[in-house]
Amino acid sequence: MNETLKEHSWIPLILVACASFIITLDATFMNVSISKVVVDLHTDVSTIQLIMSFYTLITAAFMLLSTKLQDIVGKKKLFIIGTILYGVGTFTAAISWSTPVLFIGWALIEGIAGALMTPATVSLISGIYSGEKRTFALAIESVMVSVSAAVGPLFGGVMTTFFSWRWGFAVELVFVIFILVMQHKIPDFEPTESRSDLDITGAIISLIGLVLFVWGILMLTKDTSTSIMVIVAGLIILAAFAWFESRRKSNGKVPLLDMGLFKDRNLRVGAIIRLIGCLAMGGALFAVSLFLQSVMQLNALNTGLTTLPMTIGLLIFAIAAPSLSTKVGHKKLIAAGSLIAILGCVILSYQFRLNTTMYDLMPGLFVLGAGLGFVMSLSTDISLAYIPKENENNASGVLTTTQTLGESMGTAIIGVILILGVMGGLSTAIDMYAPEHSGDAQFFDDATNYLQQAGTDNITQDSTVLKAVDTIIQEAMGFVMIVTAILLAIVFIATLRLKNMKNQ
Repeated sequence: MNETLKEHSWIPLILVACASFIITLDATFMNVSISKVVVDLHTDVSTIQLIMSFYTLITAAFMLLSTKLQDIVGKKKLFIIGTILYGVGTFTAAISWSTPVLFIGWALIEGIAGALMTPATVSLISGIYSGEKRTFALAIESVMVSVSAAVGPLFGGVMTTFFSWRWGFAVELVFVIFILVMQHKIPDFEPTESRSDLDITGAIISLIGLVLFVWGILMLTKDTSTSIMVIVAGLIILAAFAWFESRRKSNGKVPLLDMGLFKDRNLRVGAIIRLIGCLAMGGALFAVSLFLQSVMQLNALNTGLTTLPMTIGLLIFAIAAPSLSTKVGHKKLIAAGSLIAILGCVILSYQFRLNTTMYDLMPGLFVLGAGLGFVMSLSTDISLAYIPKENENNASGVLTTTQTLGESMGTAIIGVILILGVMGGLSTAIDMYAPEHSGDAQFFDDATNYLQQAGTDNITQDSTVLKAVDTIIQEAMGFVMIVTAILLAIVFIATLRLKNMKNQ
């Protein structure tokens, strides 16, 4: 490996960051384009939502297998294979003329490609950079995932409003071409294992377990009881996978995932921080976006503009984090970040009403993003602090898998929390403002109907209903922010268990 390239060039980081950006963007920008896709492909909303769910599902399911393939194929080679495959998928999605073609291009091909690329993004950076440069590089890579999720609605809004959702995939293809043209700037890494070391049985077990677990999570808002059973089944199979991998290693064979890695406290705790951090960020962003579009009746573009302060906060604090960490330390900054993010949740919890404006939400979103900037940017680096070089590929796979799981869990879990908050708040509001209607099913239905259409001109302006709905919105969204704050408090507590970096 060229040492000058290794120590001084930021081009590999730029290429890896581009990959992280488009993989996450793919899962977010189409949320605001669903209605246009339905019209263009002559389909229905549920079909498009199903395709979106399968993209997340397939990416998560193949993540552990991809992690091991880095050792067998080589992490740069696997990254490039995934990039080429991603290009094929995004081109197919861009020109799709039917839902089956969109499914093949977006969910299937891009989903597998994303799984091949994602673990390699972290392991490539760990292999190329060292010391403070590694901290900075991992911070940028990590925050690109968060930034991409945050700007997804804005990007989708711009594409849908001024161009077409197809151009969203076309823009991703430009990133792919850039990565492929510049791939020679990424150093080569030789494979460390042979094809005979691939654990096929373990791969199948992990695939089934992850599919069931993620699918159960994605179904939470549709059929809670069934989804919980599917989640439990997935967890049981994943537990069986862990047992199988331990037995395989004890028999002298190479496991798909070395369970001994979890003896490392920083990796174990760091994976939890990544999972909960992504869950909290994705869930909060989903709830706020839903409020902006359903209650405030903002279009996709204005929704993205309103959430932009969160993205700015993420970027500013993530870029500042590496240099600050040399003086303060990773552990203290992550802990401070979680507290700042909790403050953002508290600020936001008081802002959701029928007369809320875009500007009311921006300060809280900025503070939330700023705190998450510290958490997300430094958690990967400290998680890998005590992992030997030969195990970095596996460890990066653990982190990216938990990150992907957190992203997929956020929308579904916060969606359930939001539903619970709405139903609980509705009964409370009726008892408070219209006690004479307590138990009145028709009044309950009228209030529910207004809540679904709040802000439109064709709904009753009855002051009692307005007061009830205003209370429901406050309680439901406030409840979401409290749950998000609790999740971030868990991150804070987990951070206290981390060991400081070796030089801190």
